[in-house]
Amino acid sequence: MNPAYIYRTVRFFFVIGVVILSLYAFLYLSKVTYPFIIGLAIAFLINPFVNMMEVKWKIPRALAVLIALILIFAIFAGLITLLVAEIVSGADYLAKVVPQHLDTLIDFIEQFFAGQIIPLYNQLASLFNNLGTGQQDTIMTNIENVGKQFGSTLGDFIQAFFEKIPNILSWFPNAATVLIFSLLATFFISKDWHRLSGLFSRILPSRAKKSGRTVFADLQKALFGFVKAQATLVSITTVIILAGLLILRVDYAITIALVTGLVDIIPYLGTGLVFVPWIIYEAIGGEMSRAIGLGILYIIVLVQRQIMEPKILSSSIGLDPLATLIALFVGFKLIGFLGLIAGPVTLVLITTLHKAGVFRDIWLFIKGNEEAD
Repeated sequence: MNPAYIYRTVRFFFVIGVVILSLYAFLYLSKVTYPFIIGLAIAFLINPFVNMMEVKWKIPRALAVLIALILIFAIFAGLITLLVAEIVSGADYLAKVVPQHLDTLIDFIEQFFAGQIIPLYNQLASLFNNLGTGQQDTIMTNIENVGKQFGSTLGDFIQAFFEKIPNILSWFPNAATVLIFSLLATFFISKDWHRLSGLFSRILPSRAKKSGRTVFADLQKALFGFVKAQATLVSITTVIILAGLLILRVDYAITIALVTGLVDIIPYLGTGLVFVPWIIYEAIGGEMSRAIGLGILYIIVLVQRQIMEPKILSSSIGLDPLATLIALFVGFKLIGFLGLIAGPVTLVLITTLHKAGVFRDIWLFIKGNEEAD
C-alpha cells in the first residue's frame, strides 16, 4: 500500500479525534465555567462600545467598562420596571372586566351542558341500559381502568410538580451567584481585553492567528447582524399588531402590541401564546366578529414572519436565504425551539470557518505537505 495513503488516513483520524476531544472538553468545561463563558460573551458584545469610549472620548478603559455595564443594567432594569408597571395596570383593568366576562363564560357553560351534555348523557344511558349484562360489565371495567389511569397520571404530575418546587426555589440563589460572577468576569475580561488578546496572539501560530482574526471579525459582524435581524422582525410584528388592534378598536392596543411583540422573540410559539387563548376566549364569550378579526391578524403576523425571517436574517448576517431557511428547519428538527436560533448560528460559524480557510488548511494537512505545495 502507498505510504502516502496511510499517512493521510492517520492524519484524517487524528483530525477527527482532535475535534471530538475538543467538543467533549468544551462541553465538560462549560458545565463548571459557564459564568465566565457568559462574561466572555458579554465582553465580546460590549467591546466595540468600550473601545469607542476609550479611543474617542479618552475615558480610561476600566471606567468605560463600568459605564457600559451600568448602561446595560439600567436598560434591563428599565424594561423590567416597564413590564411590571404594565402588568399592574393590566391586572387592575382585568379586575374590573373579568367578573362580567366570567359571568358570560358561566352562562355559556350552563347552556352548553343543558343543551348538549345532558341530552347526550340521557341517550348514552338509554343505550347502556339496552345492552346485555356482559357488555355493561365490559364497559364499566374499561371506564374504571381509564379512571384509574387518569388518576395515576394526575397524581404523578402533582407529585412531580411539588417535588420540583424546592429545585425552583433553590434556582434563585444560584442565578444570583451566576449573575454576580458573570458581571465580575465581564468587567475583568473587558478591562484586560487588549492584554488577553496579545497573550493569545503570542501563543497561537501565525497561520492560526490570521485565521482567528478573520473568524473573530466575521462572527462579530454576524452576531450583531443576528441581533439586528431579530430586533427588525420584532419591530415589524409589533407595528402590524398595533395597526390591527387599532382597527379592531381594542383597549390598551399599544401595551398589548408591545408585549406581544416581545413574546414574538420566543421561537416557534411566539405570538401564538397571546393570540390563541385570546381568540378562543372571544369566541366562547360570543364576540365572534372580534375573534375572526384577531384570527385574521394572527394569520397575517404568522405569514409575514415566515416570509420575512429568512430574508432579513440572510441580509443581516450575509447568508443565502435558502441556506438560512434550511438551517432554521434542520435546527428545529434536531433540537426543537432552540434550534431556530442554533441553526443560523451554526451556519454562520461554518461559513465563517470556510471563509477563513480553516477547512482548506485541515484538508491540506490531511493530504500532506507534498500535496500542499
